[in-house]
Amino acid sequence: MNTTRFCLVRHGETDWNVARRLQGHTDIALNIHGLAQAQQLAQSLKQAHLEFDVLYTSDLKRAADTANAIVEYLKTPAITNRELRERHLGALQGLTLDEAPIVKPDLWRAHLARELDHEMSGGESIAQFSQRIRGALEALRLKHLGKCILLVSHGGALDMMYRIATNQALDAQRVAVVPNASLNWISHDGEAWRLDRWADIGHLEKLALDNLDL
Repeated sequence: MNTTRFCLVRHGETDWNVARRLQGHTDIALNIHGLAQAQQLAQSLKQAHLEFDVLYTSDLKRAADTANAIVEYLKTPAITNRELRERHLGALQGLTLDEAPIVKPDLWRAHLARELDHEMSGGESIAQFSQRIRGALEALRLKHLGKCILLVSHGGALDMMYRIATNQALDAQRVAVVPNASLNWISHDGEAWRLDRWADIGHLEKLALDNLDL
């Protein structure tokens, strides 16, 4: 069998992560801590002598800048892929977790209830998001059969990849943590997805924040 391995990386920390503000497709840069996390992550990959056949990244700046740190250490070019973006959260984008229930109570209730077809007033439904992420993973798997793929993306996207690998229902409450700059491994043996290792942050000097954009 041709087993294809994916090392999934969540981007480093942003100021919006610290403020508990929903980012979605908003293009926020890494903060100073996030840049340091990206460097620590890249150094750990180099020191572990891990070899990757290809590196893909979301085109949003927080992911692309994390990938660029990896490029600097591993000398592996990064290929941008818009399909690896975070879920578009529509009218919830830009609101903090405290503001959202007050400013958009109906949307917030639908968000918490994980209503699969709700598009969050101009955003992307969970069903649409799942289809996009599943399609992106499958396209990369078929393009690089039997290879090891390094992929830099976002917390909500990685949560969706976790659900795909573990067959977790889309409307089930989240069980996986997705810290900033974490390493997460899934694989496909030609027949099914498998979860190999999750939420590795041993390479970081300080604690990393969990994901908000689900």
